[in-house]
Amino acid sequence: MQHAAVTAWQRESAVAARIGKTYPELSKAHRKAADYVLANVFRAATMTIDELADAVGVSLATANRFAHALDFDGYPAFRAALVLDFASSLAPVEKLRDQVQRPATSAEIIAAALSADMQNLEATRRALAPAQCDQAVSMILNAERIFILGFGASAFLAGIMAHALEPYCRTVQSVAGPGGPSQAGRQFFKLDQRDLVIALAFPRYVTDTVTLAMRAKERSAQVLAFTDSPTSPLVPLANVTLYAQTERQLSATSDAASLALIQAVCDAVAHRANRSVHAASKMTEAVLPWLYHANGSDQSKARSKGKGSKAVTNKPAAKVK
Repeated sequence: MQHAAVTAWQRESAVAARIGKTYPELSKAHRKAADYVLANVFRAATMTIDELADAVGVSLATANRFAHALDFDGYPAFRAALVLDFASSLAPVEKLRDQVQRPATSAEIIAAALSADMQNLEATRRALAPAQCDQAVSMILNAERIFILGFGASAFLAGIMAHALEPYCRTVQSVAGPGGPSQAGRQFFKLDQRDLVIALAFPRYVTDTVTLAMRAKERSAQVLAFTDSPTSPLVPLANVTLYAQTERQLSATSDAASLALIQAVCDAVAHRANRSVHAASKMTEAVLPWLYHANGSDQSKARSKGKGSKAVTNKPAAKVK
């Protein structure tokens, strides 16, 4: 996987092209730096000049002359070109690098993060399109089977969504379980137009999610996407897309806004589902033995005694005449 990623980068990167063009004329020390960059391109893109010089085993002056040898104005311009090749992937790293250099208390960081999520939620609410919302709910309620697709952090969101939709849908499951993407691919082999795939992808997008959403489209299944912007790779594959603003300063994305949108859609499904109150009541009844009550210990005793003996009922004592 590492080798394939580097090969793709070498084919497309302006930095790799410059290294290849000038490599025969580079000094021994500069070739050593070039070899390191080619073998550790992503790591090099995140390094300061001090870190690169230390990793390669050359002086700061040599590291800077290496950038000039590649026809850059200096190391900052060289690193900026490397970062450009991985702009979307490195954006959270660059934001974190900027933020950690600013002094702040823990309380200030927590308050700022909560404020950012409140702004995300408000932006997500304003971006709602009524027709898209109605269509999304109809797709969920009309589907024969629902597969919720998400990997990375979105795997946890997929599990929560499957849990919330279960009382109101015939068959719903998260595919981010044991077996991983290849197992999901096996399941998707049987997809057809009666099925719905709900695909969750937020920066940084996971390739497996996009690939399997493409597979679902090829199988004529409906695709409902939850993502962050119209430039998301899921948008061209989806029949309907719902957007959550997920900006965050110290991490790649805000899971809070994504989760809030997912739960809000599940509420809309519950509101429109046939016999939703009956379904919710039956589900609660089914899990009642595992729910805590003030006399929860009595519930557990009743379950354990139910197998081999009759449950004891407390009746009021008969009055003595």
